[in-house]
Amino acid sequence: MSNPFDDADGAFLVLVNAEEQHSLWPEFAAVPEGWTAVHGPVPRDEALEYVNAHWTDLRPRSLRVAMGEA
Repeated sequence: MSNPFDDADGAFLVLVNAEEQHSLWPEFAAVPEGWTAVHGPVPRDEALEYVNAHWTDLRPRSLRVAMGEA
């Protein structure tokens, strides 16, 4: 069985949580509690482009706030 998260032909949502972390999520799966869809559904490559453009600092938001950088 193939992993739906690796499906190059699948449609994906981009999710963001309260820590401003991003995740690709297959469109057919329910969005988990604590996450919000912010982009899509789009092809996997387009979802990755969105993540690369919008998630430029991989540190959690709480760490950036603690360091005075948020």
